[in-house]
Amino acid sequence: MGNGFNDTRTDGNHSASKKGKKLEKYDVVVCGGGLAGFCAAVASARHGAKTCLVQDRPVFGGNSSSEVRVTPHGAAAFHVYAKETGIISELLIEERARNHEPIFENGWTNSVWDMTMYDLAQRTDNLTFYLNTTILDVRMAYERKIASVVGYVANTEMEIELEADVFVDCTGDGIVADRAGCEWRMGSEASEEFDEPHAPLQASGDVMGSSLLFKTKDLGYPAPFTAPDWAAKLDNPDFFYKQGRNPNDMRGGYWWIEIGMPWHTINENEDIRHELTRYVLGIWDWIKNKDPLTKELAANHAIDWIGQVPGKRESRRIMGHYLMTEHDPLNRTVFEDEIAYGGWFLDLHTPGGLLAPTSEHASSEGYDETSPYMVKSYCGPYGIPLRSAIAKDVDNLMMAGRNISVTHAALGTVRVMATTALVGQAVGTSAAIALKHGISLADVPSQAIREVKQTLLRDGCFLPNATNEDELDLARTARVTASSQASCSGSEVKAELQASGELGHQDEILRQRKGQWIAISEDVLHRVSVCVTNLSDTPQIVEAKMIPVDHIWDYRCDANPPLAATELEIMPGNYQWIDWDVQLSGDDGLKPGTYVRLDLLANPHVAWHCGNGIVPGQTCAYEMGEGKMRRDWNGPTRSFRVDPPQRAYSPEHVISGVTRPYRFTNLWRSDAKEALPQWLELKWEEQQSIGQIEITFPGSLLWEYRGYSPFYRDPQCPKDYRIEAYVDGRWQELLQVKDNYQRHCRHTLTQSVQTDTLRVVIEATNGDPSAGIYEIRCYQG
Repeated sequence: MGNGFNDTRTDGNHSASKKGKKLEKYDVVVCGGGLAGFCAAVASARHGAKTCLVQDRPVFGGNSSSEVRVTPHGAAAFHVYAKETGIISELLIEERARNHEPIFENGWTNSVWDMTMYDLAQRTDNLTFYLNTTILDVRMAYERKIASVVGYVANTEMEIELEADVFVDCTGDGIVADRAGCEWRMGSEASEEFDEPHAPLQASGDVMGSSLLFKTKDLGYPAPFTAPDWAAKLDNPDFFYKQGRNPNDMRGGYWWIEIGMPWHTINENEDIRHELTRYVLGIWDWIKNKDPLTKELAANHAIDWIGQVPGKRESRRIMGHYLMTEHDPLNRTVFEDEIAYGGWFLDLHTPGGLLAPTSEHASSEGYDETSPYMVKSYCGPYGIPLRSAIAKDVDNLMMAGRNISVTHAALGTVRVMATTALVGQAVGTSAAIALKHGISLADVPSQAIREVKQTLLRDGCFLPNATNEDELDLARTARVTASSQASCSGSEVKAELQASGELGHQDEILRQRKGQWIAISEDVLHRVSVCVTNLSDTPQIVEAKMIPVDHIWDYRCDANPPLAATELEIMPGNYQWIDWDVQLSGDDGLKPGTYVRLDLLANPHVAWHCGNGIVPGQTCAYEMGEGKMRRDWNGPTRSFRVDPPQRAYSPEHVISGVTRPYRFTNLWRSDAKEALPQWLELKWEEQQSIGQIEITFPGSLLWEYRGYSPFYRDPQCPKDYRIEAYVDGRWQELLQVKDNYQRHCRHTLTQSVQTDTLRVVIEATNGDPSAGIYEIRCYQG
């Protein structure tokens, strides 16, 4: 990019007067380079729109950047196999593969993450970006249309004016929408307005606060600390231990160093930053020098970094064509214009933060996962409508991020960054599609929503209520076979645990009902077995039920009548396999291609042991209260056996239209007993002209971002593979890939191939003994 300066200099004294103005024209201008804005801009550019991304900081990432260091959260924190995919997944997988730094809750983000985003921005065609550029003004063409935005590039004395057909406000504070005259809300709606369970009785200006993070370093020797006089003076342990502010980790990263009210989170952001800095120093002084519970633990720790950019949770919310209330995530409303999903709980922080009587409600309860508050706050995965991301008052303005059209209560779940990244990708995609077809943004939800959904799916995203229906995808008409396929006999227990007789984990005890999802592929199920320990010295009875469920996030305990029920008698002793002859068939309601859930009801004298590792697509949960389950522990597989074994990983799953476990496993997985290489084949009745092949591999879905280690490459993901076509009576290699770790891979052939048979040969994985594929798509050149 040129600098655009008009440069005048005087002779002799080297002084200079510099004034610069630039006027540039784009199809789409995205204001704000956090995860929502970044994903919006990349998506828009990838779909052919000439796009400009404007960011007021020197790095991308917003709250997730190395300046703020908030860990990106999302649905996978509470739901297995719910990790966000698409551009955000591409970025996070890349960062883990490159980064030496372990992930800690907050405060540990380093510049590798910034550079991962910067690298993608540099490599994206059709994308121009300006960092360190603040939006100062919005110029209107007429009342309902933005003509341009005006920004100022710091340290350059340059003003830029950016014209565009579509603008996307991802500024967090809704600066563009506000300057354009859009209606917005800020504060908390009264419960009477929408009858929301989390809403207060009276409406107010209360918003969630901002946080300032810090990081420490263990020096290995004593590290003294003296707080400056202006630091907060904290001497009362109740402030910490009775108000949900537990300094339980010496590494830092306390999100509860949070302040908002009574300061205005926009106009008084600098005052908030200063107050937070005072409290960071005062809290560290308490931990290092005053708290008898932490002084010794923190003796060798020194502050390594203190943020100076507050991580903001809430300010303006721009009114769109639909206002999401908390009823939508709680009831999992199905939207015709669904373009993203969420699954974080309804996490509403206490207004005032450190100045309030208690911290965020779940924290003040000690994160009791079965409390009435957590039961009413657990939600998702749920869909998010496009209409909540289209401004109702300006025709060419969209939003993505924490400023979309939601109530304060609903913002508690949709505000987390992995969720906003999905909305951002959907908004950028929608903008490009609207421009391509020459339709208004307001008409996209009714006139082009199918194309938006199908494009998002093709780009690696997941939508709870949509599947691949792309008529151009040639793979959908192919017959699929494979060199081998795995079956599921169950999940065994570690031999060393059985030999020791010790309890594997406290979460194995049946203090409440627990369930294990089992993928059914056969039309009969003769027997199921579980491995349990009777912790008492008397026989125990455990009720067992086999319940049909809609999908792996169907947490309803008794919504559907059980297919079978019994009482299991368990004698005293450790690690016993208990058989249940269920003898189920189609006549009993057993349906191949669905899940059933094996539930064991509560008995605190009995432990149901976890299996040895995770069986793909077979997860577990426990009852949290009020007839609702939630993900158990970290989503392991509990011990079980099934007879007959279930062929849960058939090759035809690669054209099921879904790229993760959901209503079924949706995964082809080769038999682990068969050595690699393994192949999967597509065969058509007639010759096809194939120019593009797109593959979605397994991996990086089970947990959220912080569940993955430095330099991580998911073992399930194929590392080395090749694609071949059967041409003129022999196999012809079309391409070969080495050292892969990304889950969504697109390959454009240099020349289209004419064939009726195509196969993917997986030569090596990143560690798993089985080859695996979720989806293959094929398109003409």
